[in-house]
Amino acid sequence: LLGQILDHWFESEPLKATLATDAVIGAMASPHTPGSGYVLLHHVMGELEGRRGAWGYVAGGMGALSQAIAHAATTQGAHIFADKAVCHVLLGRDGEAQGVALLDGTEVRSKLVLSNASPQITFLELIPQEQLPKDFVQRIQQVDTRSPVTKINVAVDRLPSFLAAPNARDGQPLPHHQCSIHLNCEGTQLLHQAFTEAAQGHPSSRPMIELCIPSALDPGLAPPGCHVVSLFTQYTPSVLAGGQSWDEQARNAYADTVFDCIEDYAPGFKASVIGRDILTPPDLERIFGLPGGNIFHGGMSLDQLYFTRPVPSYSGYRSPIPGLYLCGSGAHPGGGVMGAAGRNAAQVAIKDFRHL
Repeated sequence: LLGQILDHWFESEPLKATLATDAVIGAMASPHTPGSGYVLLHHVMGELEGRRGAWGYVAGGMGALSQAIAHAATTQGAHIFADKAVCHVLLGRDGEAQGVALLDGTEVRSKLVLSNASPQITFLELIPQEQLPKDFVQRIQQVDTRSPVTKINVAVDRLPSFLAAPNARDGQPLPHHQCSIHLNCEGTQLLHQAFTEAAQGHPSSRPMIELCIPSALDPGLAPPGCHVVSLFTQYTPSVLAGGQSWDEQARNAYADTVFDCIEDYAPGFKASVIGRDILTPPDLERIFGLPGGNIFHGGMSLDQLYFTRPVPSYSGYRSPIPGLYLCGSGAHPGGGVMGAAGRNAAQVAIKDFRHL
């Protein structure tokens, strides 16, 4: 229980609430939810360039990381087809994976298939259900994929100026502009209240906001004087109460709530906005294939971790389909842009490949 851990070590409510955001990030959970302490551990474990618990910014945006991995792969002879949708996994007579079929009808044959799609897409959409054990299918269907995240990307014509730390006269970024800025985090009770509203099917009236300004570190992302602002917000339910849909009106109403909150901390922010892109949980699912909009392909709760991720008996990257491996966020140890699931899955696949 994260609340107990933070109360034991800290006295300051703003500090506790700011730390608590990493315990609920991407999770439909409150700082008072049992098991939330693990999610915080998950986000501070490991190190970056020798600094324990540190996070880093990828120059050029997160896509640059994908491009770096792609370049390393192609250098070793890999062929990458990023614009080819996979229709289903090809199976042999004995039910083993033999490659994939693309949406355009092309068949790509291989001895092994590794999927970094979610467990739901991999096993419920790309594999015929009759080829899988019924209890396995049922467990995959029961994975909790609820997500509280709405991502809002914003273009602004000037740097936000916060009441707590006004901008310099030259308008240049200050140290706090180059960090993660947490708003509506004066106390853990605020986070709990925001969660409670979403749990009842209503977007939070005072949402948790993590505001980053990537262009403060990476000026090439925006024209001179302008900036891009990334808003990672919670809590928004995947399914709204009363059967209401996340239509344009609902999406804009929630974004307006977020912008009103930011305006309270940084007057003039709303007037500086040139454009915005709102991605609710259904949008994140539709565009990126994230089940329920969940950035981890499934909740990082204690019942969905370690030997139960994605389901019991299949935490070792192999699947009921011989030659088919799961290597994405839905596999052990979960998401977080650390590559552990992919590395581990690759080692298992290489071990098996040597016996083919």
